[in-house]
Amino acid sequence: MEQRTLFDNENNQPLASRLRPRNLDEFVGQRHLIGEGKILRKLIEEDKISSLIFWGPPGVGKTTLASIIASRTNSEFINFSAVTSGIKEIKAVMTQAEQARKLGAKTIVFVDEIHRFNKAQQDAFLPFVEKGSIILIGATTENPSFEVNGALLSRCKVFVLQGLKTEDLVTLLKRAITDSRGFGNQIVNITDEQLEIVAKFANGDARNALSTLEMIVLNGNVDKNGTITVTDETLEQCISKKSLLYDKNGEEHYNIISALHKSMRNSDPDAAVYWLARMLEAGEDPIYVARRITRFASEDVGLADPHALEIAVAAYHACHFIGMPECSVHLTQAVIYMSLAPKSNALYMAYETAKRDAIKELAEPVPLVIRNAPTKLMKELDYGKGYQYAHDTQEKLTNMQCLPDSLAGKEYYIPTEQGLEAKYKDKLEKIKNWKKSH
Repeated sequence: MEQRTLFDNENNQPLASRLRPRNLDEFVGQRHLIGEGKILRKLIEEDKISSLIFWGPPGVGKTTLASIIASRTNSEFINFSAVTSGIKEIKAVMTQAEQARKLGAKTIVFVDEIHRFNKAQQDAFLPFVEKGSIILIGATTENPSFEVNGALLSRCKVFVLQGLKTEDLVTLLKRAITDSRGFGNQIVNITDEQLEIVAKFANGDARNALSTLEMIVLNGNVDKNGTITVTDETLEQCISKKSLLYDKNGEEHYNIISALHKSMRNSDPDAAVYWLARMLEAGEDPIYVARRITRFASEDVGLADPHALEIAVAAYHACHFIGMPECSVHLTQAVIYMSLAPKSNALYMAYETAKRDAIKELAEPVPLVIRNAPTKLMKELDYGKGYQYAHDTQEKLTNMQCLPDSLAGKEYYIPTEQGLEAKYKDKLEKIKNWKKSH
């Protein structure tokens, strides 16, 4: 636990820390929240902050907004780290805050990376937030719907911060070159085109952009007058490898696999291959992707093209055989095949409808006619009595009822007209017509 020290500026701090905005006018981006007349700006300027959570990717200003609130508020401002603080520290501060409340003073508690707190730690805040002993400000890169317990979340307003736009990052980088807290006391020659390359490389992350700029400037060519010149060669070396925004255990993992699935469903092979590449190049396990494609083959293609499942399973085995990077082409083949295949969700709908009835009718007895009768007692109880063996008939069909009486006549599989399923639909209609006539 620390008080206010998170935002202290030291000359030996990284550029991103030295250049942290001191007020809303210096803040770059998030105009939907802190533009003129926007609600968050009003709350900060009028010192009327209530419990809230800042949710957004790294480097978009969550901690910076907390630091600005700390500098403007008349409340006691306490900074917690979810990594180092336990329940003991939380309760000690909560007791202090409750005493301050009785004396008419407010306490704002800022919790960085609140998603790292377990349920017990989050619960320790709850009664004090309810009583108004503290105003809680949490910052998280993870979806608070999943990572913050419901009771606490319901008492906080969630503000969603977005990745910074390229033009916002260029503005920030230009300030770093001219501001005395950055390189303003030096002469740095760097072109607008080079700054834009750095901004695009940062992928919406201000901290990443400033850290990259710092590395580039510190590795620039220095002449006898101390002038620093950034060359394209230096720039290329410093940004040779880009970390893709992808957390295999976080929300972005599910966002991107959803994007792949829905692109294939929408018969868009270009988008599907892009999302496939996003996952694989970020280090996703190809076996996981292959499993999802296998599911898609039956959920979204099904009997419209039964060959789709064979392709998916073959790709799964190919991933086992050779792994990455070679198996990327097998997954690409499967993804494009699924995208171009005729679509039917009839199998998925058949099971989901049957599942609802199965859950509702769990006690329905199996009709006696289709029960097995391995013992004398079972035969005496009419197990299997009247069973008709389809292979003994010319049509290979019987009119025997196989569903429980309460569900007799219920239809679950409703085939579409897509691809080969049109043939199966015609076959099923003939079977049903024969049974009606017999």
